[in-house]
Amino acid sequence: MYTVLKHAHMLFAATSGVLFILRGVWMMMDSVQLQKRWVKILPHINDTLLLGCAVALTVMLHQYPFVDHWLTAKLIALVLYVVVGTVAIKRGKTKKIRILAFVLALLLYGYIVGVAINHSVLSFLA
Repeated sequence: MYTVLKHAHMLFAATSGVLFILRGVWMMMDSVQLQKRWVKILPHINDTLLLGCAVALTVMLHQYPFVDHWLTAKLIALVLYVVVGTVAIKRGKTKKIRILAFVLALLLYGYIVGVAINHSVLSFLA
């Protein structure tokens, strides 16, 4: 069961990243694709499944945020990624702000992936 959950979590994380990049590119292009119903719904479904797998893995492995430092770092970075990502895709008042937020969100996503791979708050620097 662990392997299934881990691979599902990784698949949903990769899908989340790809969908975010796609929406970011469409944002920069002022594409009408951003207004399509599936573009507004699919990322939420995927991210719910991603979070569900994360919670299941946390309980299964008895590794918890605020106990395991790397999970704490991952959770904090995730919250920042979500906030900055919403600025990038829809809440930024100007395109310049949205693009800067998009770049920052991508850096946060990379940090999260590095923390997950290395189980270290140093991410890819570990």
